[in-house]
Amino acid sequence: MSSRKDVIIFLDTDKYASPFDMLVAIDLYPDAQIINYSNVEVSDAKRLIQDAMFPRGPEGAKHTKVFIGGQDVDKALEILKVIKKSMFPPFELSVIVDPRGSNTTASAAVAKTMKLFEEKGFGDFKGKTAAILAGTGPVGVVAARLYASEGGNVVLTSRKIDRATAVADKINEELGTKQVRGAQAGNAEEIGEAIKDADIVLACGAAGIELLPLSVLENYGQKVKVLGDINAVPPLGIEGMKAIHKGKEFTPGKFGIGALAIGPLKIQVEGEMFKQAVENPSGIVDYKDAYALAKKLA
Repeated sequence: MSSRKDVIIFLDTDKYASPFDMLVAIDLYPDAQIINYSNVEVSDAKRLIQDAMFPRGPEGAKHTKVFIGGQDVDKALEILKVIKKSMFPPFELSVIVDPRGSNTTASAAVAKTMKLFEEKGFGDFKGKTAAILAGTGPVGVVAARLYASEGGNVVLTSRKIDRATAVADKINEELGTKQVRGAQAGNAEEIGEAIKDADIVLACGAAGIELLPLSVLENYGQKVKVLGDINAVPPLGIEGMKAIHKGKEFTPGKFGIGALAIGPLKIQVEGEMFKQAVENPSGIVDYKDAYALAKKLA
C-alpha cells in the first residue's frame, strides 16, 4: 500500500461505530481505506492517535485523517482534547469532530433559519432572540453557540431549570458572554414564557416528541417569525409544521424550516468537512468550520 493512500480512522464512543458517517466518507472517497474503532474511551485516545501518527512517516501522516463520533458528546470532546495534546509536528493529523451529528445538524439548522429570517426582511440577528426547545442536548448546545455568535440572545430550555441554567452558564463561560440563559419548559405555560420574546424558535427534541403545540405558539409567540425543527418523525417537534417545509408560512406570519430541508444541508456540510480534512495535512474541523460551510451552502 502506498504511503500516500488516504486513510480515514473513525473513533466512536458507541458499542458499534455508526455507518452513517462512514458511508458519507466512502461515497466521497471510494479509494480511501476506512478503519473504525468502537467503544473508544478517553483513556484509549492517546495510544490510538499516536499509533496512527508514526507508522507512515511524516508524509503518510498528511494522508491519515480521524473522525470523532458517537452518542456521548462529552466523551467525544474529551477524546479530542487528548488527541490535540498527543499530536506534534510533523506528525499532525486532520481531525473531524461531529459527535452525534451535533455540529453538522446545528449548523444546518441555524444557517437555514438565519437565511430565511433575512430573506423575509427581518434584518440581521443582532439583538434578536432565539428560543431553543430541548436545548440542553448536543444539537441545542451547538445551536446556542451559533445564534450567540450572530449577536443574538438565546433562551435555552429544558424540563428542569437546573439543567437549563447549568448548560447556559457553561456556554456563556466558553464564549465569554452573557447572551445565553436557561429556562424551564415542562408545561404549556412555561413553554409559552420561553418563546414569548423570541424571533426564532428552533426545536431540537428527540424524534417523535412534540415540544410546541400550535395553540401555545399562537397565544404566546406573537414575536416569533421563523421556526425550525430537526425532528422528521411524527409527531413533529412543532405542531402545524411539516418536515418538508422550506420557508412555508404555516400559520399567519410564521415561516417554517422542517427536518427534510435541514437534513440535506447537514449531509452536504459533513461531506465538505471530509473534503476539508482530506485536502489539508493537519488541523481540527469543528462546529465553527461546519457553520461557515453551512452559511455558504444554505
